[in-house]
Amino acid sequence: MVCKKCIESPVIKLLAKNDHIGVAVSGGKDSTTLLYLLNKLVKSRKDMKLTAIAIDEGIKGYRDVSLDFLKNFCNKNSIELKIFSYEANFGKPLDSILDANKNIIPCSICGVFRRYLLNKNSKELGFTKLATGHNMDDESQTILMNYFRNNINISARLGPITGVINSKNFIKRIKPLYFLTEKEVTTYSYIMGFMDNYMECPHNSQSYRGHIRDMINDFESKYPGTKHGIITSFLEILPLLKANVDYNKDLKSCSVCGEPSSKDVCQACNYAETIVNKMK
Repeated sequence: MVCKKCIESPVIKLLAKNDHIGVAVSGGKDSTTLLYLLNKLVKSRKDMKLTAIAIDEGIKGYRDVSLDFLKNFCNKNSIELKIFSYEANFGKPLDSILDANKNIIPCSICGVFRRYLLNKNSKELGFTKLATGHNMDDESQTILMNYFRNNINISARLGPITGVINSKNFIKRIKPLYFLTEKEVTTYSYIMGFMDNYMECPHNSQSYRGHIRDMINDFESKYPGTKHGIITSFLEILPLLKANVDYNKDLKSCSVCGEPSSKDVCQACNYAETIVNKMK
């Protein structure tokens, strides 16, 4: 089920000897499937280690439920699980932040905080790779979102192995489910019984991604192969995008936390100061 094209291809090989693989998990169908399969793979290897890492945004009735499922799953499969929360790191859970700031788009601040905590804590935990459960549907949505928003340079970071530069400040991310559709992952997850407690984020309907997802799904139903076409055509131009983008010239260290940033203060610290700290 883990895409052998990604794992074994000499061009996009995702795993290597002595890797300590962090698996970003939420308790949803994609990341749970990925965690289960990578754990099976790593258990047969003496030269690899695996740790699950989860982010608790603080969404009552959603994240607390999925984390309970995830704790039980990891305990059952003897997987080490590390959990980091918005409240512990930024002072407030997401629910409180949104209640006090009705004009904020949930996914905008949540995405920044989530990426920040994943990268920062992956470094501290000694991961050599961070595996995410992104599938073909997720990637095709992101590609079109970047096109529609004129963020073509950001697309250079996409692909089965993300990023443009090699830096100790960034943990390289890999997507073993990259060439699998959401339907395929969902089917496997259902057969394996991973979806009993699965729920969508309550803020999903408010996201730009949600509208793009619905549009692509509509095209896929009318013109089968649309998602595959988006991915394969994008991978053909990806080397050109990477060759024409130089992120090193704009890369700095945040003056507040020291994490990598394109500005003097990273977006996570900016949000923490201008939004969260003003709530205290």
